[in-house]
Amino acid sequence: MPTCNMVQAINLALREEMAKDDRVLVIGEDVGMDGGVFRVTDGLLGEFGPERVVDMPLAESGIVGAAVGMALYGLRPVAEIQFMGFIYGSFDQIFSHAARMRNRSRGRFCCPMVIRTPYGSGIKAPELHEESAEAFFCHMPGIKVVVPSGPFNAKGLLVSAIRDPDPVLFLEPTRLYRLVRENVPDEEYTLPLGKARIVKEGGDVTVIAWGSMLERVVKAVEPYSADVIDLMTLSPFDEETVLESVRKTGRAVIVHEAAKTCGFGAELAATIAEEAILYLRGPVLRVTGYDVHVPLAKLVDSYLPGVDRIRKAIDEIMRY
Repeated sequence: MPTCNMVQAINLALREEMAKDDRVLVIGEDVGMDGGVFRVTDGLLGEFGPERVVDMPLAESGIVGAAVGMALYGLRPVAEIQFMGFIYGSFDQIFSHAARMRNRSRGRFCCPMVIRTPYGSGIKAPELHEESAEAFFCHMPGIKVVVPSGPFNAKGLLVSAIRDPDPVLFLEPTRLYRLVRENVPDEEYTLPLGKARIVKEGGDVTVIAWGSMLERVVKAVEPYSADVIDLMTLSPFDEETVLESVRKTGRAVIVHEAAKTCGFGAELAATIAEEAILYLRGPVLRVTGYDVHVPLAKLVDSYLPGVDRIRKAIDEIMRY
């Protein structure tokens, strides 16, 4: 069982699925000759050839639109968008076509495709390279939104996403690409979409996170008896696991790096209020990015929720 970082684990998942199923192909900017901007698709061109690892023009709408057509004709494309901030140009293809195809055809057609994109802040890149806009896509019926938090679940979730009959947006936390190493089996395995995992168990507070924030939450909760939940799939999210934990602890803190207003944490807080309010000992607290554009390098560390900010929120809720 090799030790891998997230880049290597995702590459392994792509390589295994492409070898197993010749309908699987990779398309995107620089995914072939250069192996992707973060080298996630490195080596795939040499192994599978230019018909299955396709370098596309710099046109995100064209990349996603081509993937939609391929999926409708029986292929299983994995489209890479270099950074989440570049995905906005493909909204029409995602909203108007990929996400609606099953409903539009009344179930006659499905759209089995994956859109992979690095997302999130912390690498101190220029504007539009550190976006965390997952809530846009969680509002969209017909598409699943998946966020791994480490190499092991990145591989298992991506394999499940490629095999899913409907479109999946697969958000890869840029800050974690080479930050964390885990044991990742060579053999095939999958992790179910729509299922959260409890990373740490405790009885006093529930802390919910996803993506790169999980690593900081695990550090922040060390002094507490806390349930730590890694959502892994945001849409559809695992209500049962979240509510069961909150009913046990009576306290909830939600952590994400996206802006606070209309961030996905608001949906979680509303669900907890609707379904578990009689169990709560205090308000549902959110620790998030601020309601501003993701700042440039000098201010990124102040923008992102850090261990101290998360711990301060837990201290506050524990006083109730």
